[in-house]
Amino acid sequence: MKPLAPHEALDLHEIINFKTLCLSKSKLMQGLVFDQELKQLMQKDVEQSIQALADLQALYKRAPFNAPLLERRPDPILN
Repeated sequence: MKPLAPHEALDLHEIINFKTLCLSKSKLMQGLVFDQELKQLMQKDVEQSIQALADLQALYKRAPFNAPLLERRPDPILN
C-alpha cells in the first residue's frame, strides 16, 4: 500500500476530527431525546460512527508523519 500524500493525510485528520465531534454530539444528545424511534436512530448513528472511525484510523496509519503514535490512547466515552 502506498503512503498517503501530505494533503491527503491532513484531509483525513480533519475528517476524523469532525466524525469524532459528531459521534460525541450524537451520544450526548441521546440523553435529551424522549422519542424512542429517534433514540434508536441516534444509537444506530453512534454505532456506525464508531465503525467509520475504526476504518478511518486504519487509513491514518498510512499517513507520512515522522512523529510516533502513542501506544496508549485515551478511551472514548461511549456510555
